[in-house]
Amino acid sequence: MALRLLPSLPITKHTKATNLDNSTVLRAPRFVTAMANILDQKVASRRSANYHPSIWQYDYIQSLKSNYQEESFKEQAMRLVGRVRMMLEKAMEPLEKIELIDTLQRLGLSYHFHNEINKILEGIRSDQGEFSWKKDNLYATALEFRLLRQHGYKVTQEAFTSFQDETGNFNASLCEDCKGLLSLYEASYLSVEEEGILDTAKEFAAQQLGQHLQQNELDEHLRMLVEHALELPLHWRVSRLEARWFIDLYEKREERNPVLLELAKLDFNIVQAVHQDDLRYASKWWRNTGLGEKLSFARDRLMENFFWTVGFMFDPQFGNLRRSLTKVNALITTIDDVYDVYGTLDELELFTQAVDRWDINAIELLPEYLKICFFALFNSINEIAFDNLKEHGFHTILLLKNAWADLCKAYLLEAKWFHTGYIPTFKEYIDNAWVSISASVILSHACSLTLNTTTKDYLDLWREHSNIVYCTSLILRLIDDLGTSVDEMKRGDVPKSIQCYMYESDSSEAEAREYIRKLIDETWKKMNEEYLSVAHSTSSPTFVQIALNVARMAQCMYQYGDGHGVADQLTKRRVLLLLVSSIP
Repeated sequence: MALRLLPSLPITKHTKATNLDNSTVLRAPRFVTAMANILDQKVASRRSANYHPSIWQYDYIQSLKSNYQEESFKEQAMRLVGRVRMMLEKAMEPLEKIELIDTLQRLGLSYHFHNEINKILEGIRSDQGEFSWKKDNLYATALEFRLLRQHGYKVTQEAFTSFQDETGNFNASLCEDCKGLLSLYEASYLSVEEEGILDTAKEFAAQQLGQHLQQNELDEHLRMLVEHALELPLHWRVSRLEARWFIDLYEKREERNPVLLELAKLDFNIVQAVHQDDLRYASKWWRNTGLGEKLSFARDRLMENFFWTVGFMFDPQFGNLRRSLTKVNALITTIDDVYDVYGTLDELELFTQAVDRWDINAIELLPEYLKICFFALFNSINEIAFDNLKEHGFHTILLLKNAWADLCKAYLLEAKWFHTGYIPTFKEYIDNAWVSISASVILSHACSLTLNTTTKDYLDLWREHSNIVYCTSLILRLIDDLGTSVDEMKRGDVPKSIQCYMYESDSSEAEAREYIRKLIDETWKKMNEEYLSVAHSTSSPTFVQIALNVARMAQCMYQYGDGHGVADQLTKRRVLLLLVSSIP
């Protein structure tokens, strides 16, 4: 299937120009005029983005250790896992079963019970008997729908037609069912393209939930769930952060299950200890590269780059994945700043050629700082590929080096746009920017680290998942632009999607941002559809989950600005919650 820009939101026709002349600038919006004044000047000296230094010192990271690594805690957790497994296996009403599954997922415990959960959901999906347990029950219907779609079952949106009137609107009698509305709202984010019932459901539920909050009549537990959902839907949230938040909420709930609560706290702390081990390893690697010290113009974000990987896959058995992807993320951050901030165009062209050739002899013409950068990249990626060859018996360096070469070529094109003052069309920008956002590099490594197959099958599977890679990349790019473009434009960066759309359609910034948000929503629908098409057929379900989680981490890091570059605010608090502070 060919990669493409989603066509559902048309954009105004644009007349391409190779460079901005004076007459073009005079006719352009004011932000274009200001940009042209910056870009027409030749770079006389190195630029600086003035990023703040790392707030996480090496010695501090190395000091992070937990008592929860002890065997006694693991044995206690396994006893509790056994008790929960018995809960899942005993006879229960269907609604009780799916509520238990939902609670386990939100507490971060479902990874212990994959087989049991799949068996229950398969039974619910295939059951052709009586469905009275959810008849006229919006909450139960929507919860079942959401869980089944989350696990890759193609249930139909017609499940909700019984709650609609003849005109297609949802029944007015539902307006007082806040619990049902919340369940419907969360379910609506599992929609795919052209599901009008779910689009109507989302709008209806959001409006009614907002009114319930205004009336201030909800109990505290339900009010917090509603506020949480309207801030960001569950389907778009990072599971580990959700677990940390939900454990605190669940503890305040009157009807809580003490076994689930005890296991959730204990398991969180045990997994956190595993993450701390991975983090200490990554911190030593980063220090040994010398990049943080030698390339002081670049963002030193080792902790934040590791935080991304916990969002990609938190399960304790994927330590090697987190360690390797932290290296990848850190190299991406550094090389991105080389192209965006520091390098001259001549240097960037030489560096791109060196990466494309993947030849250590190609570095002779590079300045010293780029030699260090290339060596770090070359050695780290070759080591990852070598480990794959040793452990799995297939050679992945071709895919990995090609992914890095494509990334550097995309960076170089953006640098050329900057140095020539060229403003791309929206489509030109997206066609390059979905690559330059680096998700395809991250996912190429994730694919190589999660597959256990032959080289031929490995490459075939990578191609088969190209649409999921594209959707993930586009979501990451657009959310990044919403969160970072203001700061980047202030320091004279290349126009982002918002600015390209403003220039092309003569729109206001508010209109452009709304367009981008709609495009993100449409891309999530496409992502959901791709997931449903492969969930029960792919030989690498872990890879598909990582692709979804990369998009979720994008929502997390850029929801309130640049959570990666400006890491001393909300990101710091989240890092402390997930990686430093255990749950009492």
